Amino acid sequence: MTNRRRVVVVGAGITGLTAAFTLATQRPDIDVVVVEASERVGGKILTTPFAGRPVDCGADAFLARVPEALDLCRELGLDTILTSPSQKSAYVWVNGGLNRLPAGLVLGVPTDLDALATSGIVSSEGIARAAEDLTRTEWIDRANGSDPNGADDQSVGELIRARLGDEVHEKLVSHLLSGVNAGDADHLSLAAGAAQIAVAARKSPSLITALREQTTAAQHHPDAPVFHGIPVGTQTLTDLILARLTQADVPVHLSCPVSSIAPTSGGWTVTTPLGAIAADEIILATPAHPTARLLESIAPETAGDLASVEYASAAMVSLAVSKKSLGIPLDASGFLVAQTDPLPTLTACSWASAKWAHLDDPEVAILRISAGKHGDTHALDLDDSSLVEALGIDLDTTMGITAPPIESRVTRWIDGLPQYRPGHPARIAAWRAGVSDEAPGIHLAGAAYDGLGLPACIRQGRQAASSIA
Repeated sequence: MTNRRRVVVVGAGITGLTAAFTLATQRPDIDVVVVEASERVGGKILTTPFAGRPVDCGADAFLARVPEALDLCRELGLDTILTSPSQKSAYVWVNGGLNRLPAGLVLGVPTDLDALATSGIVSSEGIARAAEDLTRTEWIDRANGSDPNGADDQSVGELIRARLGDEVHEKLVSHLLSGVNAGDADHLSLAAGAAQIAVAARKSPSLITALREQTTAAQHHPDAPVFHGIPVGTQTLTDLILARLTQADVPVHLSCPVSSIAPTSGGWTVTTPLGAIAADEIILATPAHPTARLLESIAPETAGDLASVEYASAAMVSLAVSKKSLGIPLDASGFLVAQTDPLPTLTACSWASAKWAHLDDPEVAILRISAGKHGDTHALDLDDSSLVEALGIDLDTTMGITAPPIESRVTRWIDGLPQYRPGHPARIAAWRAGVSDEAPGIHLAGAAYDGLGLPACIRQGRQAASSIA
């Protein structure tokens, strides 16, 4: 007879895998079981061969200035092979052409107005409007005195339009922040979607001044990388975690959806196609909607709120094109599309083979193109060949590419990107408090809560593991 406690982790994306790995390596007193509805681990992390190279179908980089992803790579022995982008600048499609983004941007907010003027992106009237921010001595929005936990949260658009004007928001900030979650920055929570700007906005009535001070205080070596990538593909990270879990005798059950969770006298019963699994505690590392279904009978109010979380669907289309067909040099990491100059289908284009040295080829360029955003299903409604054809028209407009691609690959992320509405941090706190009260021993983690991207999801996996009693 054993008194060892069991934790069931539901969901084997990067959050759930990190939680299981952390428990397996740090809590020898606990048995861990992982169940995953799909036939593979990794969630939105996927790498497959394309044009003779491992090319990511989702995230291909993570921030270097936050520690969580880098620390996990070190723990797995991946830190010695990490690379950084070969190109440090990017373009924006605006004013009918590609314009290089100026130096001094912080999440799209300009801190060097001279560089902004030289870029030609914003008109002289727009720059004059932004410059008013530098002499402002009183707050003109809700950032002054707002709760740092987000109870008095506002949208990114509300703040930027008030401080710097509509043009800066629509030609710079909007697409840089909206692109992360395929959403709309006018409806994006400032606290959840742009925490760095939120902190600066509370420091001073002048956002530019506060961001300049923030940047100076956090000054890194000028050659320090902003992003890291894994040359053999980001999926290597999740594959290695799976291998380490296997070595630790942690069962990972694939194609094993959870149909229900029910309380027992000593904990919980997790019902799966394999049968009932007894659990002392459960980590739900699943998207908001499946989490809501599992909580419906045990935490109905929280489940109702989670069911209302909006998601965006997007496609990531990889194209291999002949370098001879390019109408412009690939001298940056790619380009974004400004809110003022929307294209019919394309929302962003990464020049992957210029961005990453390991994808470079003397004859073939690899492009990774994003299409689709919240409220716009045009791209997702097209079949693969029609989508590639539609993107070809946009690439002709922006890059002068007229030849068909040598190879194409379409990856669809349906309901893959949660939308953080203003007030999101306060709602998260309420959800977790509600679950703690109605369903003690169940823990929520994942992209629907405390941030997108590898570091944020890894951090949530670690936190969920540390919350186990």
